[in-house]
Amino acid sequence: MTIRPIVRYPDRRLAMPAHPVTAFDDALRELANDLRETMRAAPGIGITAPHIGVPLRVVVLELDAKEGAQIYVNPEIEWASPEMILHREGSVSMPGVTDDVQRHARVRISYQDIDGEMHTEESEALRAVCHQHEIDQLDGTFWIQRLSRLKRERLVKKFEKMSRG
Repeated sequence: MTIRPIVRYPDRRLAMPAHPVTAFDDALRELANDLRETMRAAPGIGITAPHIGVPLRVVVLELDAKEGAQIYVNPEIEWASPEMILHREGSVSMPGVTDDVQRHARVRISYQDIDGEMHTEESEALRAVCHQHEIDQLDGTFWIQRLSRLKRERLVKKFEKMSRG
C-alpha cells in the first residue's frame, strides 16, 4: 500500500471522464488499497482514481470508521429523488476550500465490487451526496462546476491564494 500524490485543481486530468474497469485483478486491489491510504492521509472521506491521476472508474468512501472503507467500481446513478438538499463539499484535489452544493437527497447506484460482482445501493444524506460527488468526478465534472460562476470564481481565487502562500 502506497500513499500516492494527489492531482491538484486545475489539472486537466480532473476534467476527463474515467474509463470503465474491465480487469478485476491484483492491480485493481492494489489501486483500491492505495486510494484508501491516500484518502486517509489527505485526509478525506472519499477519493476517486482520477484524483491520483489514474483514469479508471474506482471510488473509495469511508464515512464511518467502524464500517471501514467501501470500494465502488464502475458506479452509475440509476435513480435520483426529486427532493434536493444543500451540503458542504470540498475535494482532496482542492484542500481548504468548501462550499454548499445542491444535490439529490436520495440516490440509487449500481456498481461492481472488487471481484466484479454487481450490486445496487440506495443512499440518503451524506452518503448520497458522496455518491453523486464522486460519480461526477468520474464523469469529469469537478465539484465547483455545480456552483454559480460567481461562487466558483471566488473559490478558485481563494485556492490560488492559499496555494501561493
